[in-house]
Amino acid sequence: MPRLLIITHPEVVVDPQVPVCDWGLNESGRHQGALFGGSDQMASVTHIWSSTETKARETADLLAGPRDLPIAVDARLGENDRSATGFLPPPRFEAAANTFFADPKTSFKGWETASDAQAQIVRAVQEITTRHNGGDLAIVTHGAVGTLLYCHLCGLPIDRVHDQPGQGHYWTADLTSLRPDHGWKAMA
Repeated sequence: MPRLLIITHPEVVVDPQVPVCDWGLNESGRHQGALFGGSDQMASVTHIWSSTETKARETADLLAGPRDLPIAVDARLGENDRSATGFLPPPRFEAAANTFFADPKTSFKGWETASDAQAQIVRAVQEITTRHNGGDLAIVTHGAVGTLLYCHLCGLPIDRVHDQPGQGHYWTADLTSLRPDHGWKAMA
């Protein structure tokens, strides 16, 4: 039975002078992505979709490499829009993310709301999976929206308790029902 893999990019080069959407993978992240690309989890994948953000596209390239898989991109798979605040140092970002998840219908200082981001990722994934035919399908996205998608598909309220514990994680679902098999697991 074909599976859907929702995959988040691994570790990135954090540069406050560069827009977050332009950050690329660091050496550890590239290594982790390459290992996962050759893993059994990717063995039946026939197509990869990615967000347009650099870190996701780089991850998709690493995952596609061992099997020369086709990659398509869709901006709707991108992370929630946080451009209103730009880069936030880790402690401030974690507090902002807590607020984002805790109050899904309210914008944190101009961020896209969690409810709006969830609606967008759900629509995108439903459209992509409906058009897919073949084996397993991998979608490379980001932690917050991957968690929002997971909550929706599990029938759970938006809550950060379901968030990935760090970068470079995945969960799988039945490709027909889109019902998740499990929560976040580490790529490696």
